[in-house]
Amino acid sequence: MTPLQAATHADPYDYYARLRRNAGLLFDADLGLWIASCARTVEAVLAHPDCCVRPLHEPVPAAIAQRVAGQVFARLMRMNEGVAHRCPRAVMEPALAALDAQRIALDVEQLSAGVNNLDAWMFTLPVSVVARLLGLPDEQLQIVAGLTRDFVACLSPLSNEAQLRNADAGASQLRQMFSGVLEQTVLLSSIRAGDWKDAEVMSANLIGLLSQTCEATAGLIGNSLVLLARRPDLVERVKREPTLAIALVQEVARFDSPVQNTRRFVARRCTIGRWVLEAGDTVLVLLASANRDSDAHSQPDSFVLERPQRRLFSFGLGRHQCPGQTLALTIAAQAIVQLLRRQPAVLEHACQQGYWPSLNGRIPRFNAAPVSS
Repeated sequence: MTPLQAATHADPYDYYARLRRNAGLLFDADLGLWIASCARTVEAVLAHPDCCVRPLHEPVPAAIAQRVAGQVFARLMRMNEGVAHRCPRAVMEPALAALDAQRIALDVEQLSAGVNNLDAWMFTLPVSVVARLLGLPDEQLQIVAGLTRDFVACLSPLSNEAQLRNADAGASQLRQMFSGVLEQTVLLSSIRAGDWKDAEVMSANLIGLLSQTCEATAGLIGNSLVLLARRPDLVERVKREPTLAIALVQEVARFDSPVQNTRRFVARRCTIGRWVLEAGDTVLVLLASANRDSDAHSQPDSFVLERPQRRLFSFGLGRHQCPGQTLALTIAAQAIVQLLRRQPAVLEHACQQGYWPSLNGRIPRFNAAPVSS
């Protein structure tokens, strides 16, 4: 197994444990990159000012650099450093933090009906909730969810030419949709009132908000369902006490992270612990491994619903920590509540069929088990 194969392996956690025993940071000659596996090392890499989200020589992946999708990518705050990162974040982070959890719960409840299978539901629902919060009309939500998945595909090196073309079309249509939004929701008003360099940067980061919501939250919902299918005792607890759903998805995010790894690119020669990294080096940061490190948690390989002082590496740390963490957790928790309320028997019929292809995401694939009310 390699660290990239581990993301979609049936059980990568023994492998991660072996990596942590060998060293906090090791060089994989076959992959040509460093691997950070321990909590302390992962934190150090994510916090280091010389470890950047993109290589200096390639700010946009070559496969999309000359495409419409590349134009959006180049303006995403999470794919930039410095002012291009800080200024959009200064707008988006407080806007997302101010969202009303009860409003999110209501949107999840209203949008959970009418989906025919788990795969469609867990991908479509989170994007639909965020799109509605941004003021897009309900009749466009399914379209937006599909376009967002098309755009997200271009972010993976596994994408083929057809997927790259679809990503261009998705990015173009999403930009047009945002330019035509008239309803001033609380979230959209807050974002539009920010100090943006130009309208293209704002629309790119609205697309970025949808794309980050798409796969990460789908994985969080899906991994929660996998866990619940194996733990009927937790199903009964959450059905009796729906407020426990937030603790459930938080622990799932730690125990079986939907984002297994991320990368950092060394801009200047630097030292991480006792290792010297050179400019141009790449570090694969194993977030899921850090979540299972005994230095971060007691009983790290046990699922503890009401775990005290839980640390989550799944959403990153430091300057690039995901600003939508609370939003994603809230959507996932309310999605689980709605599923258990509307059709709890779906867990008995949902047959997991591995994971969606990815080098860093862990998103279960299910059969077409119905979940509509």
